[in-house]
Amino acid sequence: MSGKIVVGIDGSSEAAAALRWAAEEASLRDARLEAVHAWMFIPMTTPADSGLVPMAWTESTEMFDATREAASRLAAEQVRNVLGDEHDVTVSLVQGDPTEALVEAAAGAELLVVGNRGRGSFKEALLGSTSGRVADHAPCPVVIVRAQAGDG
Repeated sequence: MSGKIVVGIDGSSEAAAALRWAAEEASLRDARLEAVHAWMFIPMTTPADSGLVPMAWTESTEMFDATREAASRLAAEQVRNVLGDEHDVTVSLVQGDPTEALVEAAAGAELLVVGNRGRGSFKEALLGSTSGRVADHAPCPVVIVRAQAGDG
């Protein structure tokens, strides 16, 4: 194998289109494919304390584990749904900001592939665009794939 292609996945139809494109490109290049799913964990607080006192450590740990397990299932399901059971994709879970996770995973990669939700310029200005930020900071070429109607 000649190198590595990294693709961002998040369970969306846009990520499915990016994964499909990245798998085809990896096959053409005889490259390894790594699907990166970034997930965020924000510790919850109890309703009675108006957010001033965090949950008990054990409850927070249980929530962290449950969130990580849900992220793992989502990533595995998306790869299986898009590529089937027979694939050579490495799935990486990263707890943190998606942009940072993808840029870090792309170190040494030939290509970074992401989907684009196409929210529009106003919403992107307010919310930020992961694909735009990735394109600005990636250490390798970036392909931004738009989903077609019916992708998923």
